[in-house]
Amino acid sequence: MSRVGRVERTTKETAVVVEINLDGTGKVEVSTGVGFYDHMLDQLGRHGLFDLTVKTDGDLHIDSHHTIEDTSLALGAAFREALGDKRSIVRFAHASVPLDESLAQVTVDLSGRPYLVHTEPEGMAPMIGSYDTTMTRHILESFVAQAQIALHVHVPYGRNAHHIVECQFKALARALRSASEIDPRQPGIPSTKGAL
Repeated sequence: MSRVGRVERTTKETAVVVEINLDGTGKVEVSTGVGFYDHMLDQLGRHGLFDLTVKTDGDLHIDSHHTIEDTSLALGAAFREALGDKRSIVRFAHASVPLDESLAQVTVDLSGRPYLVHTEPEGMAPMIGSYDTTMTRHILESFVAQAQIALHVHVPYGRNAHHIVECQFKALARALRSASEIDPRQPGIPSTKGAL
């Protein structure tokens, strides 16, 4: 069973191609033109053990918003496609990941219903290079909307903005990896409804 999703998304603002293999080895090729975002997508693939290819050409002469948003939407759609009918998946998962002084706690339900709860420490630095730190929540919102999952991300403490954002992506990767794994004891859809 191949669990691969591929999405192409083209607008007047961006051209995006995303491919993800849920049963990969963490091979990542990412190019969005936003260095820190590329770094975060690399964390997602490597720590999720997803083979991930992302190529985005966006209107970076304006700013990075459209590039990041459209990439996140395409990534969510590709993830949903790769899950297929969700037969035999674990479905629920939780991961806590520290990065020096920061800690991220992520809980996910591959439910078919999009919902995001997201908290970060107050007073975080507004920029990491060319990356606007307010985009982290928007990345997760966009991903959740297309992946159709329930996602709770909580960073109870942290000082360094780079660490605060990076531990979220690492924890997200670990939680998505665990939730999407095949459970040999679950032959059907893990829901009393019979569908996710």
